[in-house]
Amino acid sequence: MADLFYLNSVWIMLGAILVIFMQGGFILLEAGSTRMKNAGHIAGKTIFSFGIAAIVFWAVGYGFIFGENSNFFIGMSDFFYPGEEIAGSPYSTVAFFVFQLAFAGIALTIAFGGFAERAKLSVYLVFAVLFSVLVYPVIAHWIWGGGWLAEHGKQDFAGSTVVHLTGAMAALAATILLKPRIGKYNSDGTANNLSGHNQVYTALGVLILFIGWFGFNAGSTLGVEDGFFAFVALNTAMAAAAGAVSALLISWVALGKSDIPTMLNGTLAGLVAITASCAFVETWASVIIGAVAGIMVFYSVRFFEKLKIDDPIFALSVHGIAGVWGTLSTGIFATQELAVVGQAGLLYGGGLEQLGVQAMGITVSAGYAFAVSFLLLLGMKAVMKGLRVTEEQELAGLDISEHGSYGYPEAFNRDDSTSVLPRHLLNTQLLKE
Repeated sequence: MADLFYLNSVWIMLGAILVIFMQGGFILLEAGSTRMKNAGHIAGKTIFSFGIAAIVFWAVGYGFIFGENSNFFIGMSDFFYPGEEIAGSPYSTVAFFVFQLAFAGIALTIAFGGFAERAKLSVYLVFAVLFSVLVYPVIAHWIWGGGWLAEHGKQDFAGSTVVHLTGAMAALAATILLKPRIGKYNSDGTANNLSGHNQVYTALGVLILFIGWFGFNAGSTLGVEDGFFAFVALNTAMAAAAGAVSALLISWVALGKSDIPTMLNGTLAGLVAITASCAFVETWASVIIGAVAGIMVFYSVRFFEKLKIDDPIFALSVHGIAGVWGTLSTGIFATQELAVVGQAGLLYGGGLEQLGVQAMGITVSAGYAFAVSFLLLLGMKAVMKGLRVTEEQELAGLDISEHGSYGYPEAFNRDDSTSVLPRHLLNTQLLKE
C-alpha cells in the first residue's frame, strides 16, 4: 500500500506540472493570435495572473471548494491551507491541492481571453482576485466538492463545465462590457480580420496545450493502480485528433481553402469537449465528440462575430460552446459500466435523466459565472473609471502603454538602429498594428 501511495502521489504531481505547463501553451496561443504590439503584455499578464490565482486558491479557494461544514454555495474550512497530509488517503493530499490549484489557474486564464488587447492591467489584477474568490470556487464546489450538483449526479470528470465553461462565461461578460477592439467592425457592421501576428506561435501553443491535457484529463484519475489513466489519455487524444480533422475539413468545404486557425481551434475544441466525458465514454464515442466539437467551433466563431462580440482568442467558441457540447455528450454516450458518477447516457439505456442533469448543470453554472462576472466587472467599471485603456493607448499597444517596453523592441523602438522596420514607417506601423 505504501508503494501505491507514492506512485499515486507522483502521478498527481506529474499531472499538476503538466497542467501548470499549459500556461506556456496559453502564452504562445494568445500572443500568436493577437497583434505584435501586445505580445509582451499578454505573456507577462499570464504569469502574474497565475500567481494571483495560486495565492487566492491557497488562502480561500481550496477551502471554498473542498472544505467541510459546507452550505449551499461553498465549503467553510481549510483556509490558508497548511500543507498537512490527511491520514488514510490513497495519495498525498498536498499533491492533490497543487493539482487543483493548477485547474483554478487555467480557468482564470480562459476568462482573460475576453479581455485581450484592450483591458487595463489594473482590471486584470482586481478581476483575478474576485474571480478566484467568488466565481470559480463556487461552481467547483457544486460539482467537484460534494455540492448540490454533485448530489444530482452531474458528470464532469475533468472540467468541461467547471473550468472551461466557467472561464468562457467570464470572458463573455468581459467582451460585452469592453466592447470590440478599434478597427474590428466597420460603420456598416461588417467585420475586419485582425489577424494574429504569429501563426507558428499559435500552433506551438496548441501542441503544448494538447500535451498538457494528458495531465488535465488522465491526471484526474488520481491514481495508477488499474491503469485506467491510459484509457482516459486515449480518449483525450482521439477527440483532439477528430476535432482537428473535422475543423480543417469543414473550413475547406465552406471557404474553399483549409483554414489553419480553424484547425487549431478545432483541436482545442475536441480537447475541451472530451474533458467532461473522457472517463465515462467508449473510444469510438470520443471520436464523435471531438469531431462534432471541431465542426461546431467553425460556425460558432462566425456566429459570435455576427453578433459583434469581439473574441480575439476565441474563448467563447473553444471553451464555451465546446464546453457545453462536451458536458451534454456524457448524457448521451456515458456507458453503464464507466458511469461511476451519475447514470448511463441516452444511448445506453439511461433515458433522458442524465442528459437532463447535464443540461441543468450547464444552465446554472453558466448563468452564475456570467451573472456574477458581469456584475463584478460592472462595479469595477464604475469604481476604476472604466475597464478599457484609452484609444491612444490601444493604438500604440499595451506593451508600451502599460509596461513601457515592447515584447518585440527591434520592431518598434524608434531609437534602435537594429529595428527591422524602416524608421519612416514606424509611426504608420504603430497605428496599423
